[in-house]
Amino acid sequence: MDSLEINKIVACILVVALVVIGLSNLTEILYEVEKPEVAHYIIEGIDDEPTTTDTVVSEEEVEEIPIQILLASASVDKGAKVFKKCSNCHVPNEGGANKIGPALWNIVNKDIGGADFAYSNAMSSYGGKWSYNELNGFLKNPKKYMEGTKMSFAGLKKETDRANVILYLRSLSNNPAPIE
Repeated sequence: MDSLEINKIVACILVVALVVIGLSNLTEILYEVEKPEVAHYIIEGIDDEPTTTDTVVSEEEVEEIPIQILLASASVDKGAKVFKKCSNCHVPNEGGANKIGPALWNIVNKDIGGADFAYSNAMSSYGGKWSYNELNGFLKNPKKYMEGTKMSFAGLKKETDRANVILYLRSLSNNPAPIE
């Protein structure tokens, strides 16, 4: 094959490419598509404005599922994974030393704010025991649940995460507390 034939082949390929590009531009000119002002479909019979029956439900108004029901489908293994967020400040081991926060061995049904750690005044004076409901409320939003607590953790927003962690905390005991 000589160079003249190679030049002819390359020229043919270039001409075909130019024709395709030219036809593409020509069709855009002939069939101009207008872009819509609003990028959505309008469904007839539906008003865009909210009616008086439409209400915004706040986080407090959402009815929560009782923690005991959530614990029935919770997983200790998933709770251990979520607990990794807590392990910077808390130790889950039996006889483990306190860190920034108290050791959490046998925490379920333990006195809130006991003498085993330097708790905040808010927690020391709170009273009661760490029931499943208390743990659920505290783990959701510690600062809101117990104003004045030293715990800086923002909380676990997902109720399934809280249930998994609480079930994991329950397992941190030689004699786990019954789920009532």
